[in-house]
Amino acid sequence: MVDLIEQIVGEDDLLSTAVSGVRAAVREVAPLTRADIAGHTRALLVASTRALAARRGPVEAELSFVEELAVTRAGQGVPIEAVLRAIHVAERAIWSRAREAAAANGIHPDLLLDARELYEDWAEAVRSRLIAAHRAAQAGQRHGASERTAVILRRLLAGGSAAGLAAAEAGLRVAGGLWVAVARTGGGVSTAELERVSRESGVAVIAPLDEFLVGVLDRPPSAVADGVVIGVAGPAEAEELATVHRLATAALTAAEATGYSGIVHIAQVAVPAALADRADLAAALLDRHGSALAALGANTDPVVRGVCAWLEADRDTDAAAKSLFVHANTVRNRVQRFSEVTGLDPHTTFGAMTAWWLCRAWLAWAA
Repeated sequence: MVDLIEQIVGEDDLLSTAVSGVRAAVREVAPLTRADIAGHTRALLVASTRALAARRGPVEAELSFVEELAVTRAGQGVPIEAVLRAIHVAERAIWSRAREAAAANGIHPDLLLDARELYEDWAEAVRSRLIAAHRAAQAGQRHGASERTAVILRRLLAGGSAAGLAAAEAGLRVAGGLWVAVARTGGGVSTAELERVSRESGVAVIAPLDEFLVGVLDRPPSAVADGVVIGVAGPAEAEELATVHRLATAALTAAEATGYSGIVHIAQVAVPAALADRADLAAALLDRHGSALAALGANTDPVVRGVCAWLEADRDTDAAAKSLFVHANTVRNRVQRFSEVTGLDPHTTFGAMTAWWLCRAWLAWAA
């Protein structure tokens, strides 16, 4: 019987079949890599085979491995119930293969039953240690409600398989993709407000992160109050949330720079976001036009702000003048003066883009 089990363990497709069954049947472990599940399944399978051969229970070395498995799964946010279900699914696939092989090799069913009873004794001790170690690991990781939310959020924003597990733990519905929403702390968006606009649409995990309030949502956020700015990116797979978080933050920064308000998706401000992300090119642009801006002297700030306002008003002189509280001719004169000293023509498409970038870069540097 031991020879038969060792033969089964050596079959190339056994682990693949067991892993596929586990990932299909246990949602909480589906985001784990196949290598992760296969490695632990193989180790348990080899240990149980050795125990059957010696007709004994698990030794301390095997139980130490079980404790490591429990701590790993607890750290990944996999509930103990899911761990036990995964082991059960793998066991079922393996013993089903053993029954087929036993029949093909003429092994009496009673002998297979004896081996299964020996295995169950071994497995019961393993399950007990697994449960105890998992609970101890969770107790050591326990946080207050707000701290735990922050921990889950950081795991989500890390991307990769950790994000997939965190999404499952948080109850986020990932089928349609996930979204990241970013607001600036003190920018008129409270945690309650972001929770409202997020949870009206679906499930959300929200917490402060540095100077931002960040939320991961399973639906795009709904409308916000006037004057509020929230940068948004998505939808995307949980594994891609690190990139989506960066894009949502870029959307917020670009929206603030260009005067957008409300919920601003990165696609709405792709150009200013891309420009703002290239500090090296902005520095080169400032260096290239440094002498021209210096030539403006005390008028540098009003001229630069005038060009920005004019461009951001879609070159509507009257609208720019109104926003700056000046006469329309003042705006025209500032645009003309800027064009004279820099050699840029903001009336053309690429000239306008370069002019806006230069002005915004200068204002950021001056601040």
